[in-house]
Amino acid sequence: MGFLSGRVSYTRFRVKGRTPGTFGEAHLEKLADYAAGKQKAVSADGVEVGWVAGDHVLDTEFDLAKNVVNDALAFQLRIDQNKPPADLLRAYTAIELKGLSQHNPSGHPSARQKREAREAARERLENDSKDGRFLRRKLVDMMWDGRSNEMLISSSAVTVLDRLYPLFHDTFSAKFEPITAGTLAFDLAEPRQQGKLVDDARPSAFVPGPGTGDVAWVPDETSRDFLGNEFLLWLWNCTDRGEDTFGLSDGSSVAVMLARTLTLEDPRGQSGRGSLTSDGPARLPEARRAVQSGKLPRKCGLTVVRQADQYEFTLSAETLGVSAAKLPAIEGDSEYVRRSERVDKIRHLIETMDLLYDAFGQVRCSDGWTKELHKMQKWLRGADE
Repeated sequence: MGFLSGRVSYTRFRVKGRTPGTFGEAHLEKLADYAAGKQKAVSADGVEVGWVAGDHVLDTEFDLAKNVVNDALAFQLRIDQNKPPADLLRAYTAIELKGLSQHNPSGHPSARQKREAREAARERLENDSKDGRFLRRKLVDMMWDGRSNEMLISSSAVTVLDRLYPLFHDTFSAKFEPITAGTLAFDLAEPRQQGKLVDDARPSAFVPGPGTGDVAWVPDETSRDFLGNEFLLWLWNCTDRGEDTFGLSDGSSVAVMLARTLTLEDPRGQSGRGSLTSDGPARLPEARRAVQSGKLPRKCGLTVVRQADQYEFTLSAETLGVSAAKLPAIEGDSEYVRRSERVDKIRHLIETMDLLYDAFGQVRCSDGWTKELHKMQKWLRGADE
C-alpha cells in the first residue's frame, strides 16, 4: 500500500466534523459495505468505484492489523472503467458498413447505412465488454489520520476527486475539503491574529512590467494559493543567499536545499511553462533568466533535514502537495513497528513543512515583507545587496 511502503505522494484534505481518534471495526465494516465490486451502481459513463484493502487490486478483506496503523486508516479507492480501444470500434464499423453497402449501385454507403453501421459496431463492442476484457482498474492510495482528521490522497486529479467525494460521503457520512497554500496560510496565521492579513494579501510584484500582480493559474479572486508560488521563490532566494537553515516556531530548525527539478511558468500567461532537471536546477542560468523575466515556480524538488530526519520530494506550489517523497530509513523489529514508524515519519514531514511555511507566513504578514520583497527584487535584477 502506497503510504505504508515505497515513496509517498499526497495532497492533503481536511475531513469535516469531529476527529475520529481511534479507528476500529466499525470503520472497516463501512469500507466493506462499499468495497469494489460489491456496489453495482455504475455511473452514466460506465465507471464503477469502490474501496479495496491494499494488498492487491482485488483485495477487499479489510482487517485491523492491515488497515489501521498508529491511529491512521490506510485503504485504497479503486476506479473500474471499460476502455474499449477506439481502433477496434473503427474496425467493427468498417466491417458492418461493408456488409450493408456491398450491393449499392453507386458503390458508396448511404447516410442511413453509416448510422446503422456505427450503431451495430457499438452494440458489438458493448457485448465484447461484458466479459471484462476491456476493464481498466486504477488504484488511489488514501490515509485518514485519526489525530489530525486529515486525509492524504495520492491523486489530486479532478476526475478522481469527483468519484471520491460521493463515495466517501456515502461510506462515512462525512465530507472533506482541500488544504491548499491559501487555506493553510490562513489557518497558520489565525493563532497569530493575522488571518485578515492573509485575506487582504495580493500577489507581490517581483519584477516590473505590465500585468505584474496577476496569477493566471489562480483565477479565483478569493484564493490566496499564489502564496505557495511566493513561498517557493522565497526559499530559492534565501538558499541562493546562503541562508539555507531556518529557525522554526517550535524551537527546532530545518535545512533546505532545492534539488532535482524546477518548473516555472509566467503568471501573466504571456509565455509558456518550462521544467528543468539537474542536481541543482535553481543554479542553472536558464532558471535565473526565467525567473528574472517574471516566471514563478510552480513545482520544485526539495531536500529538507529536521531533527536528524532527511526527506527528498517534489512540492507543488498551489496545493503544497508532495510527490515521490523519500522517507528516512525505517528500523524496527516487526512489520507493525516499521509501519507505525512510517506513519510517524509522514506526520513529521507534514509538521516540518507546515512549520517552514509558517516561517514564510510570518515574514509575509509582517511589516518586514516590504524590505524582504525589496531584497528579492534586487536579487532578481542581479544587483548587489
